[in-house]
Amino acid sequence: MKTPIIRVDNIHHTYGANTPKPVQALAGVTLDIYPGEYLVILGHNGSGKSTLARHLNGLLAPSQGEVWVKGWKTTDLRNLLAIRSTVGMVFQNPDNQIVATVVEEDVAFGPENLALPHDEIVRRVDWALERVEMAEHRNRAPHMLSGGQKQRVCVAGILAMKPEVLVLDEATAMLDPLGREEVLRTVARMNREEGTTVVAITHFMH
Repeated sequence: MKTPIIRVDNIHHTYGANTPKPVQALAGVTLDIYPGEYLVILGHNGSGKSTLARHLNGLLAPSQGEVWVKGWKTTDLRNLLAIRSTVGMVFQNPDNQIVATVVEEDVAFGPENLALPHDEIVRRVDWALERVEMAEHRNRAPHMLSGGQKQRVCVAGILAMKPEVLVLDEATAMLDPLGREEVLRTVARMNREEGTTVVAITHFMH
């Protein structure tokens, strides 16, 4: 029997738990995510989808319950580097994720922070840009790109760190239909050809 790569066990999350007006975003969520799956979590705005997404790589800790990634408990701070290397996240606004003034430098940012050898960084950047069909734009300024192209650069930056799981937290919400289709096609290909586990958080019916 397959072992889940991520296990969510009866988690609850309350914002402002110690304030006069606490807000319960999650209540009793249990979920197993298996290697190679493409899982879509669909819900209305404000339904707790993004809160759940942020639990999958330890950006948030549950108020109650547990989240495990490859057997690592997300609330154990000693595990966070390994967990965040395993689970990469792409957020809603690409402009909030792009950190460099040239596309290839932005994609290299993550691998550089992993202290990889220069040759390995170059290989990963080349590979990631090819995977998202952005190699021809490698020397362009990100602000000159379309929304869909920017988001594909963000996906490339995550892929260059070779995560096993890719979480898209409303990653197509700010894009026009063409940009949305570009990103989803890229992610579907990664799931199909590379075996990357995908968790897509959305309010769109794709």
